Amino acid sequence: MKVRELVPADIEPCVELLMAAYNPPPWNDHWTEETGFRYLSDFAESRRFIGYVIVETDEIVGALFGHRKTWWTNDEIFVDELFIRPDRQRRGYGKKLMDRVETLSRELGLGGVTLLTNKYHPAKLFYEKNEYTVAEHVVFMYKEVAAPPKTYPL
Repeated sequence: MKVRELVPADIEPCVELLMAAYNPPPWNDHWTEETGFRYLSDFAESRRFIGYVIVETDEIVGALFGHRKTWWTNDEIFVDELFIRPDRQRRGYGKKLMDRVETLSRELGLGGVTLLTNKYHPAKLFYEKNEYTVAEHVVFMYKEVAAPPKTYPL
């Protein structure tokens, strides 16, 4: 098993991993090859992208997508996505990816690593176990805005 930088050719195998990791319980997402490809490509094409994959016997079994984020005190690395193939979870692969991004943060003299996760799913416990702290002063907010109904010419 080795960690290496993510390259453009890794996007398609990462889409398969994304669907395998997030479509089943407990996430119950509905990623398709098309939406997954667009989603991960958006990250990978960003100017300050940071990405790593875990490779086991020439197969990608985990990935981390992030970016360098400007902040007023010091830049930081924001982890946008981290996922491991379900049958490879609980083997330390996620920790290896997080260790790599933390090392990069130190090497670049950045302020640290930040991320968002669902507090009701096991990922929160993973991050807490790896010494990440819940930021009580931050509230994630959203507003659903319905698209206008489509009209079709008669």
